[in-house]
Amino acid sequence: MKLSLGPVLFYWDKKQLLDFYAEMAAAPLDMIYLGETVCSKRRSLSLDQWLGLARELRECSRAELVVSGLALVEAASELSSLRRLCENGELRVEANDMAAVQFLADAGVPFVAGPSLNLYNGHALAELLACGMYRWVPPVECSGALIRSALTQLRELQLEPPELELFAYGHLPLAYSARCFTARAQNRPKDDCQYCCLDYPEGIALLSQAGEALFTLNGIQTLSAEVSNLLADYPDLQASGAQLLRLSPRAKHMNEVIDSFDRVRRGALPPLLVEGCNGYWHGRPGMLRAEQASLC
Repeated sequence: MKLSLGPVLFYWDKKQLLDFYAEMAAAPLDMIYLGETVCSKRRSLSLDQWLGLARELRECSRAELVVSGLALVEAASELSSLRRLCENGELRVEANDMAAVQFLADAGVPFVAGPSLNLYNGHALAELLACGMYRWVPPVECSGALIRSALTQLRELQLEPPELELFAYGHLPLAYSARCFTARAQNRPKDDCQYCCLDYPEGIALLSQAGEALFTLNGIQTLSAEVSNLLADYPDLQASGAQLLRLSPRAKHMNEVIDSFDRVRRGALPPLLVEGCNGYWHGRPGMLRAEQASLC
């Protein structure tokens, strides 16, 4: 099983990003995703700087490098930037919007289908395979049973399944909106947000009226409150046919997370229980914690 580091979902400044990737260069990772997927106003690094960072990482890391595109394209300027990203000529691209799929298919360039694409069955996968998809990252709400069913359906269509990469750790990206919730929390209009996401390197915790953690606000993106952690489900992930496990970056303790997954993939026994939720994998409500999901 290979380990991948997903794109950074939160807004970090340039120094924090560069320091983070300098640290990750020495980690036992097989794949590193770069780029901005949430908001086009987040410009700590330009596309040219992301590509430059990729060149530097190639010198000190064995990981394959991929650049990720926006999950929600709202303006002509964003579409133009997305086209430039898809035509970068250096890195493979993770398509998170169908506009990127169109650009890449027209160019005949193989791509990764990211988790924000709505692919839930074999027929949808067949369409994307015809466009050039070679790796599928299922939507985070997909259960293991649904994923296996989609791949079985694809084989029944006499098509070879793509590589399977599962979102195995991190705050789950649940939804995107044209409205910026972080700006709204500070009573600022979206067009004059003053880049307030920088104040929240792991988003804003949103509590229910009962005071329970419900979601994490991250600009236009809504994430899960709990961190999803599928390490205890490692044998089931293997049985599902996954080739890669995606670990989504967090501001702190990322090396410890990577090391825990690395030990298990090298033969250590997976833990019986972990901190975090895994309900979606078991076909249950996503916010359920590991022990609750496995007992339901």
